Amino acid sequence: MEPDMTPFSAPPATSSRPRLVVIGNGMAGIRAVEELLERAPDLYDITVFGAEPRVNYNRIMLSPLLSGEKTFDQIVINDLDWYLKNHIKLHAGDPVEEIDRDDQVVITKSGLSVPYDRLLIATGSMPIVIPIPGARLPGVVTFRDVDDVDAMLAASAKGGKAVVIGGGLLGLEAAVGLKARGMEVTVLHLAGHLMERQLDASAGHLLAKELERRGLTVLTSADTAAILGDAHVTGVALKDGTNLPADLVVMAVGIRPDTRLAAAAGLEVGRGIMVDDHMVTNDPAISAVGECVQHRGACYGLVQPLFEMAKVLADHLAGKQAAGYPGSVTSTKLKVTGVDVFSAGDFSGGPGTEDIVFRDAGRGVYKRIVLQDGRIKGAVMYGDTADGAWYFQLLKAGEDVSGLRDTLIFGQGFASREGGAANPTAAVAALPDTAEICGCNGVCKGTIVKAISEKGLTTLDQVKATTKASASCGSCTGLVEGLLAHALGGAYEAAGVKPICKCSDHDHDTIRRLIRVQELKSIPAVMQALEWKTPDGCHTCRPALNYYLLATWPGEYVDHGASRFVNERVHANIQKDGTYSVVPRMWGGLTNAKELRAIADVVDKFDIPTVKVTGGQRIDLLGVKKEDLPAVWADLNGAGMVSGHAYGKALRTVKTCVGSEWCRFGTQKSMEVGVNLERMTWGSWTPHKFKMAVSGCPRNCAEATIKDFGVIATDGGFDLLVGGNGGIKLRGTDLLTKVTTEEEVQEYCGAFMQLYREEAHYLERTAPWIERVGLDFVKTRVVDDADNRRALHARFLASQRHAQVDPWAERAPGAPAARDFQTLATVE
Repeated sequence: MEPDMTPFSAPPATSSRPRLVVIGNGMAGIRAVEELLERAPDLYDITVFGAEPRVNYNRIMLSPLLSGEKTFDQIVINDLDWYLKNHIKLHAGDPVEEIDRDDQVVITKSGLSVPYDRLLIATGSMPIVIPIPGARLPGVVTFRDVDDVDAMLAASAKGGKAVVIGGGLLGLEAAVGLKARGMEVTVLHLAGHLMERQLDASAGHLLAKELERRGLTVLTSADTAAILGDAHVTGVALKDGTNLPADLVVMAVGIRPDTRLAAAAGLEVGRGIMVDDHMVTNDPAISAVGECVQHRGACYGLVQPLFEMAKVLADHLAGKQAAGYPGSVTSTKLKVTGVDVFSAGDFSGGPGTEDIVFRDAGRGVYKRIVLQDGRIKGAVMYGDTADGAWYFQLLKAGEDVSGLRDTLIFGQGFASREGGAANPTAAVAALPDTAEICGCNGVCKGTIVKAISEKGLTTLDQVKATTKASASCGSCTGLVEGLLAHALGGAYEAAGVKPICKCSDHDHDTIRRLIRVQELKSIPAVMQALEWKTPDGCHTCRPALNYYLLATWPGEYVDHGASRFVNERVHANIQKDGTYSVVPRMWGGLTNAKELRAIADVVDKFDIPTVKVTGGQRIDLLGVKKEDLPAVWADLNGAGMVSGHAYGKALRTVKTCVGSEWCRFGTQKSMEVGVNLERMTWGSWTPHKFKMAVSGCPRNCAEATIKDFGVIATDGGFDLLVGGNGGIKLRGTDLLTKVTTEEEVQEYCGAFMQLYREEAHYLERTAPWIERVGLDFVKTRVVDDADNRRALHARFLASQRHAQVDPWAERAPGAPAARDFQTLATVE
């Protein structure tokens, strides 16, 4: 949920505090304000006007916002507290519509009139909309702000087909995001290969193949003739006669500087607002910065030049004598998870240039360095972009790389070998202080090193909080950690990420996210795409990967039995003497004569030495020989009894008291509620064991307050409790919510279990999971958002039983063939 944007007051202007008005609450304008506050925090009374009803956020993180990898809160750069702390008056959602230069006043859409002494225009750019029939139909959107993302999310929630017109940076990020949301996506690109301004044909071809592998359709040399539809878009027509069906069309063909306000005010305008080297327009009281400006004939649409402009402008506004803005050499990265693309400079080649090319088709790696007069003129990298910052720095500095000619293509790590081995820490340490480390937030090496030294930073999270480096897309995390390691030496431990095991550098959350985003649907595919260090994994990662694939692709992924622990393979618990324990399920702790006779017969027939009533209100048969397991289960199946999953990372038991059916204190039918809950939930794999209980009154005889999901009946309904745990580390439950009907109990239970299934780490119980993510995280998604709760519950019902097939049903002598647990669960 986005915050309320009600403006708050700033100190009144005085003769010693001139009034600075900023038109634009985006990345360029607010970065200039940030730089100014560092130089002269009390110099101006500052008022900011933003067209969007939001605080300042990172626009280049719209792609992860669309795909679901980030939330809006995670892409906010400056929250409301920042404006308040710095005495900045924010008018969000009230754009300036007129600049009166004679009276030095701006007038907003709401009619507000605000005077200025200095004015900063940072209106950014406008998306280009191709002037073709149907371009303004409902269902045609651009991709420039959060409103566009919201429109795409609303469309993707209905499913269907999306066509993205434009195979540049924004178009591809939109396409991958929509694919992650479940839409069928086709990318149309006019040029012969994708991202032709940033990539050469070879890299563009590799990129197209990777996107097609992910399920996108890519059509190059595709010229759009019209968008079809009457009341809503229905398709896209190409000039070659091809018609493509579409429920959503994303126009991502480029941007142009937004000069409308400046032009109406009589400022000098070309393609952008004309500025000098200090970012001042032809009116000395008015400056401009960002995508809206034109400087020395150039307009920039990337974030790095915007940040460089902001520094120069801040020096000027603060009255500091400093060098002007000379223009920018730019580099580009594609913000699509798992697709590493980097380019910089001019890679067109031509007379007087030479190429150094490296290809590794098996790894999907391509590098091309363009040299001229012994210096790097341009660089293109696909698949391995680790050395992008180094090449870019050499390019900007104009350094002669003739001495590195033979090894240049292998990167800085090769050039920085110590003792014959590549030393990444030495490589990043060798970069100059001016080298840009974090492109998303414009943070150079010197800023990070200074912060580490002066503020005593020791962790990646501290560097993120202080400098913003690595706080957005995360592609520079390795460089930042390299700086930490260099600065702290042996005292630094990369504690920010805990790998799943020794086989991988990725943590659980990253693996789960990449499985979803890259559509990885087998254990070998995960290991290949995520560069596993061992060929087959180990006993730690294989069960986890098997679970994550099951939870992510229910109905598609086939459970890999060899990646399960022995207990789960044989549906029984191995004991210390090598025999097994068999625990048939008893719904809600209830049984009957037929089941008891079947258990007694099995005990006699197979000479089972020990029969015990468990704490989960079931009967445990201990001492079963492994070779007898198929026949034991066949006999129990014949009586309608299925596994109680006493061994499983799954629902174990639903413990109940007798409730109002028998107890004089009972307020609700706890046995009935418990049985129905168990029948609904018993077939799903979960990150760890999952236990439930239903107590018929607040006396809590079923011990619901130490279960993963507990229900306590009251006179008015039911209290729903989560996150309890018995055992070594006792944890009482938290109250999730109160409901009035059994149907609500089931809906909340299914939604909670599905959220746990989708978000928790493998082998993480609900208790530590809730302590890690916070109860508010769960409540926001299960209690506060009814639509999301219903969606979670629906996904749970659709996916819970696909893996639960009785392994003995086909093998047991005389047993009925292919009987699954779902069918058996309905047997009375």
